[in-house]
Amino acid sequence: MSTALFQPFRLRSTEFRNRLWVPPMCQYSADTLDGRAGQWHRVHYGAMSRGGAGAIIIEATAVTPEGRISPYDLGLWDDNHVDSLTTVVETIHAHGAKVGIQLAHAGRKGSTYRPWSESDPGTAVRGSLSPREGGWDTIAPSAIEYPGFRTPQAASISDIERLIDAFGQAAQRAEAAGVDCVEIHAAHGYLIHEFLSPLSNTRNDRYGGTLENRARFLREIVEAVRGQVSDTMPLVVRISATDWAEGGITIDESIEVARWLKDDGVDLLSVSAGGNVSGISVASGPGYLVPIATAIREVVGIPTATVGFITRPEQAEQIVLTGLADVVLVGREFLRDPHFGLRAAQELGAQIPYLPAPYQRAYR
Repeated sequence: MSTALFQPFRLRSTEFRNRLWVPPMCQYSADTLDGRAGQWHRVHYGAMSRGGAGAIIIEATAVTPEGRISPYDLGLWDDNHVDSLTTVVETIHAHGAKVGIQLAHAGRKGSTYRPWSESDPGTAVRGSLSPREGGWDTIAPSAIEYPGFRTPQAASISDIERLIDAFGQAAQRAEAAGVDCVEIHAAHGYLIHEFLSPLSNTRNDRYGGTLENRARFLREIVEAVRGQVSDTMPLVVRISATDWAEGGITIDESIEVARWLKDDGVDLLSVSAGGNVSGISVASGPGYLVPIATAIREVVGIPTATVGFITRPEQAEQIVLTGLADVVLVGREFLRDPHFGLRAAQELGAQIPYLPAPYQRAYR
């Protein structure tokens, strides 16, 4: 039996075996404090590939050292990172999934702790690391702090030019490591989102003010990445389509940005929301972000990926079957069950050729 969720999906010349993907989820588990991937990443991502995911987008990977969220983040700011990333990519490929990587810069939300206490992993911690703790100065479009974090430095034009080049160079390294697609992180209150939102961008130069100016940084990064990777490489951009706050970026503005990105050569928009304003209360629930992805897909005519408390196979199936989005991103459920893809195929009655032989007894 064939299902919509387990139909192949093509971007440029790359075919993904299904439309059930794992979104980037920070692990804060780099082998060393210089951004290298290690055994944790090979096992973590390899299990999800073996478990039937169509693609796995590797977590936010910093394009500069100061672009990390925490000292334990992955990085691609140096050629020395390529070998360790290659081993992760090869592990994922060995079990059949395609590999993406999210290239990121944390902006004013960088230089922070891992989101758990070292002495009590069940306790959340936040805020800026001090220099004594290994912290660093952060950068943002404007010198406006995120609540609870230190005030960032406003980026100069030369800083912006350096950062655009860093995204391009990181994309080139990602392709050298063997990834199948590149995702630019423009969501969740990190640097590119900070430029897009008037709540964090009060510049009066060509990178601030109008929507066109606020989107310039992202569009120039897209241009730089496109210039450094093969024409066949699919390019994904993850956006926060709304700040959920008065005076912030709106869905209508994000639709306009999506039009520009489509013209710039972006192949898929991963649609999320929020992250740039603290203390926001949103009525969330299963699939609560799907209507935004659908609106962008229908108005702009660009493929979209959706996310947000999608935990049941039939829920994901209906999203694809009814044309609400092209790809369904399932995060927490893959953390709970790395074989969620195999379980979803079984529950939907999909016949897939990549059910591992040693596991077939469990799915009869």
